[in-house]
Amino acid sequence: MAATAIAFDDVCKSFDGDRSRAVDRVSFAIEPGEFVCIVGGSGSGKTTLLRLTNRLIEADSGTIAIDGKNVGDSDPIELRRRIGYVFQSTGLFPHMSVAENVGITPRLVGMGAAKIASRVDELLTLVRLDAARYRDRFPHELSGGERQRVGVARALAVAPKIVLMDEPFGALDPLTRDGLGEDYRALHDKLGVTTIMITHDMTEAMLLADRIGVMRSGALIATGRAAELAASGEPYVRELMSTPRRQTAKLNALLADAGAPR
Repeated sequence: MAATAIAFDDVCKSFDGDRSRAVDRVSFAIEPGEFVCIVGGSGSGKTTLLRLTNRLIEADSGTIAIDGKNVGDSDPIELRRRIGYVFQSTGLFPHMSVAENVGITPRLVGMGAAKIASRVDELLTLVRLDAARYRDRFPHELSGGERQRVGVARALAVAPKIVLMDEPFGALDPLTRDGLGEDYRALHDKLGVTTIMITHDMTEAMLLADRIGVMRSGALIATGRAAELAASGEPYVRELMSTPRRQTAKLNALLADAGAPR
């Protein structure tokens, strides 16, 4: 049996004395190399759970372990440098070039300049950006999809075992979003990383993830493969799982109507 990559054990988090918990007694484990999507409505706690994983915020109680080690026993800065993080807004530094953005973490961990330059070119190629064309550009000179590709390259810069993604493709147009999602899934498989991705889009989760977790009101109410969740007896999970089918049925009806003779 493979060792657990990430384990959440009875994790809780509240904010500003709020009686309700943003994360409420969450327990589940993720195996090495898994791609897990966490879905749920706004305010369900999914982004909070992600930020707890690398100690951007601290849990009130419970434990989170990476490779069997409690993250609470790790230096938070060192922990974050070992975990890739991709933001919805990319989080690129606007005053830095693409090469400087991708190379920032390697520089912080003491990698030499020549090795950083080589690593930057390697990563840009990996995310399908021509290094010669893009390394000296600035974020404002890039399209949304290009910025997100640079964000992925930066997250992979020091070869992390774990990548956390907070609705990384949500702000992109549908074609770019679909292509980038497929490209990242291919990278995930190629590099053998463990990925947790937050998304509000059940279709995206079904297409990309090995396993899906559903959160509601801070609680993780279900986990499983898409087919397993489709058979769930939990009404909220059934509702989420039925959304892609309803949308497909409506689209098929609209397309059939559009093609009908008049």
